[in-house]
Amino acid sequence: MKIVIADTGALISLGIVGHIDLIEKVFGDFYIANAVWEELQVYENPEFEKNFLFYLEKRVVKIKSRNHLSVIMDYGESESVILYEELNADYLIIDDNKARMIAESLDVNCIGSIGLLIKAKQKGLVNDLKSIFEKWLENERYFSKRLLNKVLLQTGEEPIKE
Repeated sequence: MKIVIADTGALISLGIVGHIDLIEKVFGDFYIANAVWEELQVYENPEFEKNFLFYLEKRVVKIKSRNHLSVIMDYGESESVILYEELNADYLIIDDNKARMIAESLDVNCIGSIGLLIKAKQKGLVNDLKSIFEKWLENERYFSKRLLNKVLLQTGEEPIKE
């Protein structure tokens, strides 16, 4: 079984489309840093269902060490990387490009929301990525339409129209 840490941005993107459960279905157990928990509690978007918070609360883990990464990454991302290291995790689910580059430079094995959804589609857990991607764009999630269309074409779906 894999140990996975999920960051705030990825949880928001998956929560907006009602698919936080895919993390567990694809990987098994996952955890979130306390800073991620705090960020999710104050996040406001009518599409993000707050009832997911009950599901996530039992997955919150406080980091044991000092947060030495907060000067180069935001609070949730930095604690997520530290928690990844402390738990000797297999994956960090993270979408922010800058934070992901920093994490990967620290030998953190990263996957984003898109990568998770591709794995979920390969396992037959989702049939349609296009409607998910369209909802992300409607909710101003920060994915390029070009990237999303590339993934759609690679997975046998029609691209999003301009």
